[in-house]
Amino acid sequence: MPEQLEDRLREAGRGRVALIGFPSDEHSSFLRGAAEAPPLIREALHSDATNLWSEDGLDLGSGAPILEAGDYEEGIEQAISLLLDHGHAPLALGGDHSITLPIVTAFAAKYDPLDLLLFDAHPDLYDELDGSRSSHACPFARIMERGLIRRLVQVGIRTMNGHQREQAERFGVEVIEMKHLDPGRSFAFDAPLYVSIDLDVLDPAFAPGVSHREPGGMSTRQLIEAIQEIRARIVGADVVEFNPRQDSVGLTAPVCAKLVKELAARLHGIEEKGDPLE
Repeated sequence: MPEQLEDRLREAGRGRVALIGFPSDEHSSFLRGAAEAPPLIREALHSDATNLWSEDGLDLGSGAPILEAGDYEEGIEQAISLLLDHGHAPLALGGDHSITLPIVTAFAAKYDPLDLLLFDAHPDLYDELDGSRSSHACPFARIMERGLIRRLVQVGIRTMNGHQREQAERFGVEVIEMKHLDPGRSFAFDAPLYVSIDLDVLDPAFAPGVSHREPGGMSTRQLIEAIQEIRARIVGADVVEFNPRQDSVGLTAPVCAKLVKELAARLHGIEEKGDPLE
């Protein structure tokens, strides 16, 4: 268990959004670089070029609603469990998508049932890739195999192959491919919800700093509106697969920061708000 995280939590109050980074890309299948993302996202979040207000009017820089929990290269499940035990809502920065498995493992121990909404170009349902069952292309196969969540909805998918279609059918995954995504569609869940955002759900025109560019994706505006219109009690989230080495113009870090602000606004005060669908 990260001792430095325990030190940060000793004096922190409860009910805050905890921004925590996991700079890991050891399970990336194509390019490395995602491990360098967390500090750059934080830099963009606090840049003088913008501010810390969300679009719904929450000032994330006032009253310390965000707890800076630091970055950790290991002990992911333990770190998330510690944040949850202290009443915080974790918002994780990757790193590659393999970090979502230990994060969701920790959430599943607290929330039963737990639903998951994924925004991604890829379903990440491979049984194994290049001989690895721990690849960033496999976390949702592991999550479903272990029964960690009740419902998995995947949005923006545009790379389904035969194997992953079989996997989706096997696990009962609800796949909304990009070609079938209606503008303004909202997503409703009646259980606590974890939201995972892979940056490559966006069209590369909006977020070029990713390892696997897949044309034909969502716009930044579409994704922001989708986050804002989720009808559920969101209890945690991650933003993963930003690869700074692929972002020569510095466009993607501010996009990540914008998504972090909108997710943080949805997470703020979850201990008091309860389920908005009740």
